[in-house]
Amino acid sequence: MSRRTPRERPAGRASLVGAEWTLDVGAVAHGGHCVARNEGQVVFVRHALPGERVVARVTEGRVGDRFVRADAVEVLRASAHRVPAPCRYAAERVCGGCDFQHAALAHQRELKAAVVREQFARLAGTELEVDVQPVPGDRDGLRWRTRVEFAVDRAGRAGLHGHRSRRIVPVDDCLIATEGVRASGVLDTEWQGCTAVDVIDAAHPAEPVLVPLPIPRGADQGGGLVGERVHDGSWEGEYVVSARGFWQVHPGAASTFLSRVVALLEPAPGERVLDLYAGSGLFTMRLGELVSPGGFVLAVEGDALAVSNGLLNTEGQDNVEWRTSRVDHELGSLVSQEITTDLVVLDPPRTGAGPAVIGHVAAMRPRRVVYVACDPAALARDVKAAANHGLRLTHVEAWDAFPMTHHVECLAVLEPAG
Repeated sequence: MSRRTPRERPAGRASLVGAEWTLDVGAVAHGGHCVARNEGQVVFVRHALPGERVVARVTEGRVGDRFVRADAVEVLRASAHRVPAPCRYAAERVCGGCDFQHAALAHQRELKAAVVREQFARLAGTELEVDVQPVPGDRDGLRWRTRVEFAVDRAGRAGLHGHRSRRIVPVDDCLIATEGVRASGVLDTEWQGCTAVDVIDAAHPAEPVLVPLPIPRGADQGGGLVGERVHDGSWEGEYVVSARGFWQVHPGAASTFLSRVVALLEPAPGERVLDLYAGSGLFTMRLGELVSPGGFVLAVEGDALAVSNGLLNTEGQDNVEWRTSRVDHELGSLVSQEITTDLVVLDPPRTGAGPAVIGHVAAMRPRRVVYVACDPAALARDVKAAANHGLRLTHVEAWDAFPMTHHVECLAVLEPAG
């Protein structure tokens, strides 16, 4: 085996880690930090707020880098929106899970709205008016996370990773986790031989499910099934999902997004619907009912385990078909057959759908597309791509499904231009 030759760094590229600078903090940026400058060099500062003057300690970066990262270690001029962080682990060089505990909850949403507007202006060339709305079910921004994967250190203690770090911080509580997660005993148990423990506090079963990782070979790699309840107005449904599969971790998110997708799509009996990146069928099962009689839903999902759950959730719905396939490949096949559709739901991973998928969607001539996005930057790029294919943005709304963090969920509506 040949040894890798260390990369030589140019002369003068000394590390800046540990340097402390007094900075005037500017606008919030995507990623949970604010932007400042030191002698022309961009500094991304965590634990600061726009308009503050802080002493910041550099955590990453070298002389000559385009930007460096830093943490505010002293506040010399505080924002009116600054509050004491409720969690003692939400501090410099401790837990990396929360970004905005030092900001009042209403201001957190203002910061997220500013990020959404900035991403659309920069990446899509579109000026937006958008507010970030609360999702019901948390406790003043705390006790909402129904699933937490805790890392396990060499001593077998469960904890959380530091920001941009593999360092594990043992904790005795996580304030954004639900009471069920906290009461599961995960933080009071020694987990010898494990690298992590996933804790799932779903509606069913009544007790949280703990899944030690790695899961032994031959065991259910999904960690077993859990059940959730969802509502759309007076309608109520239940669906199952793998414990380690994808699902909305805020207790109010699934019902909120289901109701909003249905309201924005306005599906009618007899219409054909494409549910892309369908997961375990949260939208699929409701849409199958709404387009009956005479309508049809095709759900496309690349994860075979999620599709198996989706088949359970839509059992008995003869107008729903599932395909286990990459979305771009499946759409390419449909377009080559000149198949069209009436409605499309897009709920891609954080990286977005991408220009190929957007082009295929446009080629199928839907009357409306509703795009569910967990990253405003990816959404903005895809909105720009959609405009190039004749789909115009007609509506955007944003929801605070991840309080105390920089994450924000957006829903966008695309319709044929003209």
